[in-house]
Amino acid sequence: MAELNLKQIEDRLNEEFRTSGDENRKLVFWYDDRAEFAEDVDSLQLDNAKILHLMPDNQFATKLFLEREDRTTNYLIYAPFSKPDVHENHLEDILLYSRRFYADRASLLAVDLGIGEEWKPVLEAHIRFFANKERTKKFYDLGISQYDGTTIRLGMICALAGARTCSLEEALRIVLDEESQENHRIFNELARYDLMDSFWDLCARHFGLAWENPSIAKLVLALFVTCAAHEIMETVPNSWEPFKMRKTGNAIAFLDSMMNSVVYQAVFDRLSLFASQQLHVADSLKTYPLESLIACGCFADVDTLLIQWIAGRLEAEDVDAHLGDYRIPALCEFRKKTHFGQQREHIYDMFICAIRLEMLTRQSYPDGFQNIIKDYKNHLYQIDTDYRHFYYHLDKLADASAYEPLRILIENIYTNEYLGKLLPEWNAGIMEDKVLSVIPLQRDFYDHYVANSKDRVVVIISDAMRYETGRELFDRLADNPRSEVKIEAMLSTLPSYTRLGMSALLPHQKLELSPEGKELVDGAYCIDIQSREKALQARQPLARCVSFDDLKHMKTRDMRDIFTGQQVIYVYHDQIDVRGEHAEDEVFQACEEAVKEILDFIEKVHNGANTHHFIVTADHGFIYKRNKVQESDKIGNVHHHDIVKRRYIISQEGIQEDGVQNLNLGYLLGNEDSRMVSFPIGTSVFKTRGSGGQNYVHGGSSPQEMLVPVIEVHMERGKADMRTVQVRFINTISKITNLITTLDFIQSEPIGDAVKEATYLIGFMDAEGQPISNEITYVADSREEDPAKRTFRLRFTFKNQDYDINQSYFLVIKNVETGIVVFRHPFIMDLPFAGDFGFDL
Repeated sequence: MAELNLKQIEDRLNEEFRTSGDENRKLVFWYDDRAEFAEDVDSLQLDNAKILHLMPDNQFATKLFLEREDRTTNYLIYAPFSKPDVHENHLEDILLYSRRFYADRASLLAVDLGIGEEWKPVLEAHIRFFANKERTKKFYDLGISQYDGTTIRLGMICALAGARTCSLEEALRIVLDEESQENHRIFNELARYDLMDSFWDLCARHFGLAWENPSIAKLVLALFVTCAAHEIMETVPNSWEPFKMRKTGNAIAFLDSMMNSVVYQAVFDRLSLFASQQLHVADSLKTYPLESLIACGCFADVDTLLIQWIAGRLEAEDVDAHLGDYRIPALCEFRKKTHFGQQREHIYDMFICAIRLEMLTRQSYPDGFQNIIKDYKNHLYQIDTDYRHFYYHLDKLADASAYEPLRILIENIYTNEYLGKLLPEWNAGIMEDKVLSVIPLQRDFYDHYVANSKDRVVVIISDAMRYETGRELFDRLADNPRSEVKIEAMLSTLPSYTRLGMSALLPHQKLELSPEGKELVDGAYCIDIQSREKALQARQPLARCVSFDDLKHMKTRDMRDIFTGQQVIYVYHDQIDVRGEHAEDEVFQACEEAVKEILDFIEKVHNGANTHHFIVTADHGFIYKRNKVQESDKIGNVHHHDIVKRRYIISQEGIQEDGVQNLNLGYLLGNEDSRMVSFPIGTSVFKTRGSGGQNYVHGGSSPQEMLVPVIEVHMERGKADMRTVQVRFINTISKITNLITTLDFIQSEPIGDAVKEATYLIGFMDAEGQPISNEITYVADSREEDPAKRTFRLRFTFKNQDYDINQSYFLVIKNVETGIVVFRHPFIMDLPFAGDFGFDL
């Protein structure tokens, strides 16, 4: 480093001033022609001399000082300029009996760094660069192992850029970052130290450029054009042709390194937008066959074109549409894994939900209550899930106006083709004899699921968690290798609303609804946690009722105090219903949050409160439609009855109106109540006072309102931890003979109970870990049991450079989350025509 250069100078000066018995004082003149050491000279530690600064305008004063004022002290006289001509030098006579000191910074650097004499002119040509300690230290810190003209110039460029390694690509990434933000500091520095030509020469050789007037703008366009030309299965527009780089692999690898880097992704996005605007990508590619653009991942405009096409096909209900080998769901899944596709993930997920919903609603619906329940549990619930997810993803978009035609279509399909056909069949079925024996009843919940549990059981009652949301929770729980999970459907009370459902879930001999509308459990009104706990303790003294909100932020020790010594704990979770009642259009977001909250809660209680048995259920479900209820969907003239709600009426005689059915309340609750429950057979509502419940309603008769999940979870300590799925290379080749090579891989096993998905970065490296190909991000998330369906093919483009056939290069697979290299396979690079055929172009 610079400090070592100074140490050499210091040692030589101290040798000069060493007297060895000579009592005459010594004067040493140092004319530093380029002022290279002006900043360093005062830091010199001289054993037997002082430092005197000589300036062009103080020569006579210096002469007077040395010959009259101080004639005994040894001095180093430092002059940060060339020695004046003899006729202009007032100190020429002193020089006759003094000594001259010469310090050539280039020579000192060369010796210190081990740079050969033949490269010393390179140092001399750029010696101003090394006049600054900080710049010189950055150059030293690069740790360049072998010096030549190229590495010396590249090292100075990297030092100016602030790169940590002597790498053109790393320096270029930093330059592009600053230039994309209109910060020209590095370029100004390159010009100041005469390195601009070297910079462009290095870029030209690395990427295969041949420009007379290079610029950053041209370089950016060339990088993206070269990448696009590789990915688009057609010839690029004529106006792009001049920007194509000769060394395609180097350009692709460089852009991939930025795209896959957490540090440089935003830079990549800015550069891509700039290139897109300059190249008019949106207009240029508009006429291309869309199937030729599927693999292009360097422009967001490609996603825009594909998204427009998919939206059009969905609006036309063309569920069989495809581009090349990709049908719409597969196309969406593929694009989600691309860089810009990830940024549009909600759009693609929305499309997947839309097409599944379009396909699922084309089926017919079964007759008979038992058949309907069987089909709903097996697959019909998926329609409600897809509808929920469709709106969940739609609501995540900053501007969803472009998808309003699709939204209207999905809304109509869901309302008319699904609910409009299924609900009449359901309500015809519910009038059959013995329907209350088809599946377990909510009013028998405690005796059926809780009473005989030998272990402590935590019952989580999630207000308004309908069966389809419970299935999502079940699937997530089943992925935990430490759990054994099963799910059943349970028929809620009718009417299906919170206080009655919560009461039905408590142990009781008799469940009633008083004339005033109070829900009675063995004669007691159970409206809050305290009264519900009292009813629970009447059957099981070692029992507690607690609020989920009170527990979720509680410290483990405090939570353990609540659970210790208890046999049954009812936990009341109110995420979905409270949002549905007060912010209707957020109810699907609340469903997502509810699933996550319950998952986290089970894990917390299991680990912190020594509890292994959990049951998750609900008091009721709900119907949600995004479109507001129209007046034509309201059933009027009902205010004279005893209890009137939007989805049910309780009265003595029942409602005799078209579209309304009646069932005996005592039959539904298992008591002798002679009143009738009236409910719409479809999605209509009764006309009530107030404006609530325009989108989110419950209380009536539908599978969405009455089928609630019962998820039984047994957590075990001894099971194996969750393992991460692996990706394996399945080709047998070990030699690369083409700059563009396709290789086959396989996901080791399907994602499942004990296997979780993972994201891998796959590419080729040299022995020092430097990339020599593009790096591909692959998400291993397939649940396919058939191994053939878990195989995939990746295409690698190698840098066009010289490869040593006697050296090993490696295919590397790295886990993105952990940063651990999980696979490293040696390859021989047998590319006789790679590089520049021996010419340094």
